[in-house]
Amino acid sequence: MQDQEFWHNKWAENKIGFHLVDVNPLLPQFWPQVQPTQAQSVLVPLCGKSEDLTWLATQHKSVTGVELSNIAVRSFFAEHLYTPMVTSLSSQHELYQFDELSIYTGDFFTAPLESYDLIYDRAAMIALSPALRVQYVERLKSLIKPKGKILLIALDYDQSEMQGPPFNVSESEICQLYSDMKVTRLHRDEADDKHPKIQNGLSRFAEEVWLIEK
Repeated sequence: MQDQEFWHNKWAENKIGFHLVDVNPLLPQFWPQVQPTQAQSVLVPLCGKSEDLTWLATQHKSVTGVELSNIAVRSFFAEHLYTPMVTSLSSQHELYQFDELSIYTGDFFTAPLESYDLIYDRAAMIALSPALRVQYVERLKSLIKPKGKILLIALDYDQSEMQGPPFNVSESEICQLYSDMKVTRLHRDEADDKHPKIQNGLSRFAEEVWLIEK
């Protein structure tokens, strides 16, 4: 799959400008909107080595990430000085576990996942090409429990002005893909003239936070 090779190369070459060194400020700001309880399980698809995992682990007893790149997962545990238990599940997947955190390495679409109360999508949907987004959302729907909720952080810009990833994911596409669920936009942060994306030629650039409820 072309997308997989692309991301493997990014991690191998350490070209990870998409990685935030701190917790995404939108997570603690808007996570309360999903009305989380500590007992609820959380899934973080395409998690990289995100600091959001550690923040979520302070809020929940079970946080599960899925990441294609072994480099990213090993870096995550090494940087936090955690020594995970590693279980080989198949030729395609390994499971890294430490306290509240579990991270599967390998293809998200075939990882042996269970079902989850809450899903946090910060950089998964916007990392996937349009063809894969349909398949991705179907997979998410199959993994979320009844009355489950998704917090989605997406980007809105004119796709013709910049090559993804990260890709533009419009309001109409989100509503269409999640047409059988309740979709609410919680926040839109419109970039001003000083934003690097605008200075680099984009006519508009906004970060949006969506609450999606089953």
